[in-house]
Parts: sequence; C-alpha cells; structure tokens
Amino acid sequence: MSSIVLTNLTRNIEIGANCYSLELAGRRILLDSGMHPRSEGGEATPQLDLVPPDSADAIFLTHAHQDHLGCLPLAMRRHPRAPVFMTEATARLGDAMLHNSVNVMTRQGEEGHPKNVLFTHREVESGTKRWRTMPLRQRFDLTGERLLEHEPAEVACQLYDAGHILGSCGVLFESGGRRVFYTGDVNFEDQTLMRAAQFPEGPFDLLIMESTRGDHQTPPELTREGEELRFAAAIRETLERGGAVFIPVFALGKTQEVLAMLHSFRRRDLLRDVPVYIGGLSTKLTEIFDRLSHETPRRHPELKLLKNDALFTLGGPEAINTTIKPGRIYALSSGMMSENTLSNRLVRQVLGNPLHSLLFVGYADPSSPAGALLATPPGEKISLGAGHEPQEIRCDVRTFSFSGHGTRESLLAYAKRVQPKAVVLVHGDPAAVSWMQNALQRELPDSRILSAPPGEALVF
Repeated sequence: MSSIVLTNLTRNIEIGANCYSLELAGRRILLDSGMHPRSEGGEATPQLDLVPPDSADAIFLTHAHQDHLGCLPLAMRRHPRAPVFMTEATARLGDAMLHNSVNVMTRQGEEGHPKNVLFTHREVESGTKRWRTMPLRQRFDLTGERLLEHEPAEVACQLYDAGHILGSCGVLFESGGRRVFYTGDVNFEDQTLMRAAQFPEGPFDLLIMESTRGDHQTPPELTREGEELRFAAAIRETLERGGAVFIPVFALGKTQEVLAMLHSFRRRDLLRDVPVYIGGLSTKLTEIFDRLSHETPRRHPELKLLKNDALFTLGGPEAINTTIKPGRIYALSSGMMSENTLSNRLVRQVLGNPLHSLLFVGYADPSSPAGALLATPPGEKISLGAGHEPQEIRCDVRTFSFSGHGTRESLLAYAKRVQPKAVVLVHGDPAAVSWMQNALQRELPDSRILSAPPGEALVF
C-alpha cells in the first residue's frame, strides 16, 4: 500500500495563495490554487513548479474566494489533462471572480506592472470547459464518473457543504480503506444567510484542516444574535445623528451576509428603509446568490437580496468620485481596504467626520490598510496608501464578529469527534497554527499533529 503524501505549495505558513498537492493511491490531486491578496506577480502565486508538469490527475476547488481560486488558470495550464471539480455555485461565482481578476490585472499592466498580468479572459473562458460540477455527497472517481454508495474505486471522492460561502465545500477521498478529508474554509455555525457546515464523520487517516481563527478565543458571552443587535444599533445611532455608515466588505460572501442582515433589521423594525450602496462586482455576485437561492444549502431561500428599491450599485470609473452623503449605508469592497479599491478610496471622506461610522464586519489582516486603521487609536493620524496625506481618525470605528470561518473551539470539537490518525493544519498565520497544534496535541495525544512547512512533503 503506497503512502499518503501532502505537500504545501503555499509560499509561507499564512493565509495566502492556498494550494496543496495530495498523493493518494499513486494519484496526484491538487487542492485549490489561490492568489495571495497582498503580493504581486509571481510572488502572489503558489509554488506550482514544485509539482512535475502534467502530473496531476485532478484539481479540486473548494470555493471561489481569490486566495483559493485566483491562480486556477495557472494550475490548469501546468496540468492540461486534469479535470477540475467543484460545486455548481462555485463554478458560477468562480467564473465571475476570475474575469474580474483579469480586469484588475489588465489595469495594473497598463499602469506599468506587466508582471502582474498572469492570464487572460480567453484562457479563463477556455478553461471553464474542463470544469466539472458535482452535487454534494455524490460519490465519484477522479475522472468524474459517478459511483454507487459502496462501489469500489481507486480513489472515491465526495463534496460536503462547508458553510463558509455559497458553494463552499470540503472534500473526502477514500482509497483502499483509507480516508483523507480536506476541510477547505469551514464554518460550523449558521450565519445570517449560510447554513452551518455538514461534514462527514470519521475516523480519518488524515485530516487537512484550516486554522484561520486559531489565535482568537471566542468570548463565552458572544452570540450571533447579540452581534447582530449590536450592529443594528450602531447603524441606527449613526443615521440618527446625521451620519453615513461605511462598511468595508468582501464582494463575495460578506456583502451578501450584510445585505441579508439589513433585510432582517428592516423586517424586525430595527432599521428604517435607507439607501444602501454596493459595488459593481458585489452586484454581479449577488445576482448569482439570488439565482441559486433554491438550489443551494442556504438559509432563507425565498429571500432575493437585490429585490430592494433602496439598493444601488456604484460601478465603473465614476464610482471613485462618489460623494459620501449622510443617511446612507455604503457596503463597499475590499474588506481589507487594499490600495486602489473602492473602500480604500472612499473611506477618506469618512475618517475625519465624527458624524460618520466605520464598521468592520470581518477579518482584517494586520498588515492591510484595514488592519493598520484598527490598530490606530482615535484622534491619531493614518495614511491609507502611498502618496496620501495622513488623516486624523475622528469617525466612530467599531468591529463586529461575523467571520465566515469556524471558531477554534468548533474546529477542535470536530477534530475530537472524527478521531484522525493525523492532522495537518493549513490556512492560518503562524500564531494561529501554533495554538491549534498545541491544543490538538493535548486533546488527541495518539494522533500526529503537524503544521505544513512550505515545499516540504509530509508522508503518512
């Protein structure tokens, strides 16, 4: 019986260009192929050259966020015969996300950064012909042939709902009595729109598990309902004092969660009907959420997020010249407020005005402009990009816990329940991975608990 081999193709232990090579039963499988959100050119890509060209038998895409999807055309270019498996929702969202990525790269190329242009619209379009969408829990082999429940196969595969964003999944591989499960990004609790993950039971020979929130202890008093009420109150207070509400969001996932919350607030008389502005990409992705509302495991399938006369799109080049006006809600990407994004440009109208509020609803990397802003005390000055004058923070800045990632407590609970022989921790900064590794070793003393050093093959 051949060994199971896992190689981390991400360049560092971090939340970056996520990509992993799994060797099982003499077959090679690539898990995701992301683009690093804070790097450029080749440094933003996984270490795809560590895997021999045309050696992958299949590629699996767990969801359509850039840090898992963004370099998929490069992986497909290097492995031209490998089918690419994903859910139907991920295919719809992924197509839109990749074409948007080409638009961004093309603009960067025109601005004097040609190395940032990694692929074209034509390559994205031709690549989608190799995408194979599979329903959740359906067994299939590495060619995409569907399998009966107990039908033998060299490698049998199944996708399980991960509860992270629309279409997200974990992947179970079975071969010769051995079982390997890759969680992708997972949330074990209901969100406003997305349902909690429905993952398989163990035991597993190998569990490849994300650890994003490993360094964040969840306060015992924290509840989703409590956070939503606090969020609604902050919006209400801002509008009542004559200010505007500014919410940096990711176009995919967080935008739709915020829209669902605002809908709920209006129905519960927690918020009056006020104009809400989102970006062009957010609108395109929300249309997909609406179209698939009855075909995917999400909450409130009857809710059409774009059916709101007070919802407006800020799109095109003119969007950056928008004037922030009181009595309105602006939910604009990016969530990290990266340079040259709409949220980064327009928030400068908000920072110096004590009537306005800046509300963070998701993760902000400490090295990002959003992270830097959160680390700057009120009343002090901050610059959100090169060439921009520092501004004094006079607006109301608050944070809310609406992460799409599982808490460290829920990740530990799942690992204990499935009793894996080995756990490899991925998708986490060093502090998060370290905490999870120590905690799992205490809870599972008979299991191997490992981080995944970039480029190093782990053999099981």
